[in-house]
Parts: sequence; C-alpha cells; structure tokens
Amino acid sequence: MTLESRLDAWSRGWRGPLLAALVALIAGLPGLFAMPPLDRDESRFAQATSQMLETGDYVVIKFQDQPRFKKPVGIHWLQAMSVKAFSDAEDRRIWAYRIPSLLGAMLAAAACAWGAAALFDPRTGLIAGSILGATFLLSSEAFIAKTDAALCGTTTLAMAALARVYAAQLKSETVKKWTKLAFWLGLSIAALIKGPVGLLVAVFALVGLAIWDRKSAWMKDLGWTWGLILFCAICLPWAMMITVATDGAFWGAAVGGDLAPKLAGGQEGHSGPFGYHTLLAPLLSFPATLLLPAGLVVGWTKRNEPGVRFAVCWLVPTWLMFEILPTKLAHYELPAYGALAMLMAAAVREPLAKGPRWIGAVLSVLMAALLAAVAVYGQVKFGAGRDLAWTVLAAGLSLAAGIAGAFLLLRRHSARALVTAGVLGVGAHVALTAGLIPRLEPLFLSKDVADALDSAKLSPRSGAAGPVALTGYSEPSLIFQLGTATELTDGEGAADAVSEGRPAVVESREEKPFREAMTALGLTPRPVSVVGGLNYSDGDQEKLTIYRGEPQPSEPEEPAP
Repeated sequence: MTLESRLDAWSRGWRGPLLAALVALIAGLPGLFAMPPLDRDESRFAQATSQMLETGDYVVIKFQDQPRFKKPVGIHWLQAMSVKAFSDAEDRRIWAYRIPSLLGAMLAAAACAWGAAALFDPRTGLIAGSILGATFLLSSEAFIAKTDAALCGTTTLAMAALARVYAAQLKSETVKKWTKLAFWLGLSIAALIKGPVGLLVAVFALVGLAIWDRKSAWMKDLGWTWGLILFCAICLPWAMMITVATDGAFWGAAVGGDLAPKLAGGQEGHSGPFGYHTLLAPLLSFPATLLLPAGLVVGWTKRNEPGVRFAVCWLVPTWLMFEILPTKLAHYELPAYGALAMLMAAAVREPLAKGPRWIGAVLSVLMAALLAAVAVYGQVKFGAGRDLAWTVLAAGLSLAAGIAGAFLLLRRHSARALVTAGVLGVGAHVALTAGLIPRLEPLFLSKDVADALDSAKLSPRSGAAGPVALTGYSEPSLIFQLGTATELTDGEGAADAVSEGRPAVVESREEKPFREAMTALGLTPRPVSVVGGLNYSDGDQEKLTIYRGEPQPSEPEEPAP
C-alpha cells in the first residue's frame, strides 16, 4: 500500500480531522507539563484566572490589586473551567491553565482539515490540518496559557465552516445547520477571547470573495438573523456586566490603553518593519517549511480554483493587516496559518516545479540548522552536562527533519517528504520544549526561587504563614507561584516583612537598603538560599537572596495601676 493510499484511508469521514487533532496533541502536550510558568503574559493570564477562582468574581479581571483591562474575559473563563475540573487555584499548577490552549490548537488542526476537505478533497484536508497542528508556532502556543491558541482554534473553526458553506454553494448543495452554527459559534467565542480579530479575519475573507467572484448571494445562506442573535447572546452579557462593574473604565483602558497604542506605534517596544511576519514564516511553519514556496506558487497559479481562491482571500488580507500594524509579535499571524496550511497541502496534489522544490529544500535545511543552533547555544550558555543528551536529540532531530525532507522533496516525493519532515520535526519540538529548555535552570529564576522557598518550608504552598515579600524582582511567574497575597515592596518593606516573621526575596540591587533597614530594626539578616540567572524578560542577570523571617516578641503590656 502506497503512502498516498494510506492517507486516503486515514482521511475518510471524521478520521481526517481527528488525526489532525492528534498531531496537534502530540506536538503540544509534552511542553504543557514540562515547561515552567512563563513570563510575562502567560503568568499574568494565569494569575488573573486564579484570582477569579479565589474571589468568585468572574467579571472584573485583576492582577493582584490592579485591574487588567486589556482583553475580554473568554480565556479566563476557559482556564477557570479547566482548573476547576483538573486542579485547584491553591495548587498553582500551570498545566491546568494551559489545557484550553492545547484544546484550541487541536480544534484549529481539526477545523482546518474539515474545511480543506470540502474545498479540495479529504486527503488534502488531512494534510492541511496536520501541517497546521505540527507547525512550531501553533504547537508552541498550545502549551502557553494565553489567548492565541484558543483564538486560532475558534477563528479556524469559523473559517472552516465558511469554507464548507462556500463549497456547498458551488456544488448547489444544501448547507447543514450545524455548519452555520459552527461559523457563528467560532466567531462569538473568538470575540469573547480577543475582541475583533476573528471577526476581521472573516469579514476580510467575505469581502475578498465577493469582489473576486463578483457575487455574494451565497452569503445570505449563513443564517444572519439567528446568527447575530447568537453572537449577541454570547458576547453582550459580559460586555454589559463589565461596563456596569467598572463604570465603563474597561473599555477606555482596553481601547485607549491597549488597542490604540498598537495601532499608533510599536507598543512596549514590540515593533518591526513591514515584512516582519513574512521573514519569520519559514521558521514558524517548520517542519512544513519545505512546502512553503510551493504553497505560495499554488496560490497564484491555481487561483481560479475555488479552494485556492478561498484560501487566498483568507490569507492575504489578514496577513497584510498584521504586516501593516506597527506593533508586531510573532504569534499575531496565527489566525491566518490555517489558510497557509491549505495552500501547502494543495501543492502536494501535483508534482512540484523545480524552482519551488529547490527553494523549499534550501529553506528547510536553513531553518533546521537555525533550530539546531538554538539548541546548542542554549546548552552552552545555560545548560549543564546532564542536559547534553537532550541537546543532541533536539539538534539531531531538527537537522534530520530539514535534511531528510529536503532530500525527498528534491527526489519529487513531496508527500513522503512532508510526512518524514513532520514526524522528525514534531520530535524535535518535543525534545526542545519538553526536554532541553525546561532544564536550562538559569532561564527560570522564578521556578528556582519558588522551589527554594518550598524546600525551606517558607512558601505559602508549604504551609508558611504570611505572604512572601519581593523587592527588586517582580516577575508575574513568581507572583503566580507564590500566590495573590505576595507583597511587592522595597528594601525597607522587605526588612519589615522579616521582622514580622515572613520570608523576603531580595534582588542584589536592593541588598544595601534592605540591610540598612535590618540594622535599624536591630536584626541580623539570615539568608537561606541564593538563586542566580537570567531574567529573559528584560535581559538582566539577577541574583536573588532568600531571607528567613524573624518574628519579634511583642512587648509586654504594662500592668494597670
């Protein structure tokens, strides 16, 4: 039995979407459990969700005592349901907060396969969904507890349903109500997760198709009346509650303080030139990089095919929107990667021309070499001898994926090249994210500090009384691990905490004022442990000293005369 016939068998019915979801699961699950809490966005989201569970307030989003008015509440509700089902807020197990992201990645892969099967054929659908699920971008976002993988899943579901509606009208078939429901559910939940992004992706595609086809009558079949009612029923209740609860402050902060700066310039230093996302695409789409040039060629040469036309109208406007946006982060283009995966999968249907084959092969080897270099650099800079095996495995699998895929592609075995590169590439991703990177201890200061506090029985998790005081180091990952009551203070405040019997974590730049305050209180600092490493959020080398609390005896009361 040939590989093509096996793919045909595996892609029949719901097998294709399920297998694509399985690829996403295999690629993302190991990192979900192995990776420590990450700074800064993941830990901010997780901490805000934890506070919802602690307080029972599921409307107002807060990080400690500060309002966090940036994104809608959707991801927090999903995380809260996951933590309630599998863990507890007091346990601070980050993997429980990551489950919605993993499910979002699986949904994206399955939906991509489902939509592409209608536009092309089931085999192409399976390949497209598997490509998306295996990309380094989506499989990395799958184990990070923030909005992007969930947004990709819901947006891809909406676009896949739209693809099936589009394909049905071309074949003069009746659209199933469940397909329309999937479209509106995807858009509604996407809006509750990250505002207008999912809506913009769908609107751009609809406008593009209407202009290209010079007809839009088929769009009436989307169920606009009940669909908009459903959209409002899902999104409006929380929108009204947050407006009342914050007296409208949420919208002023979310639009004026978060969205507007992103439109006006590179927010928080996250800027880049036009073409930023295009330059990153070969790396972020690895191990499917070898088909990236062929997919783009198909997008042009086969543009008159309905399936290709739909993918182009999905991909190009969304891609341009994020290229034009001054603020740039690598994951912004994720809602468009389903369309890119469809084009790459469509390229496998026919023999590839010489140019795309050679360019794809060269890009594949270069990206593999870059990933191998990252693994080696991490080992040399931050690793220890015991990490060498994971370094060799991650670098070896990366190189094997790039080289083997390139070799088979040049031999005109595009499907075999993709499958081979995919299997080895997923293995490389697992080795990097679940094997090597979590073991590079100098990169995870917060985890080391939390572990040291646990070992000394000084953390809230180990039963110590009172919150830990932090001075000079306030990364969200440490606050998440130590709890909501964690005190952010200065050197004098840390000394006061010690005098109250509470532990303090003091960064080296705060040592002098801390010791001066301790002397003024008549106390001698009692260090328990010293933790050092790189704060990758700002690039600074940090040295953190943990001090044990020294409760002072209360002064005896004077007897009454």
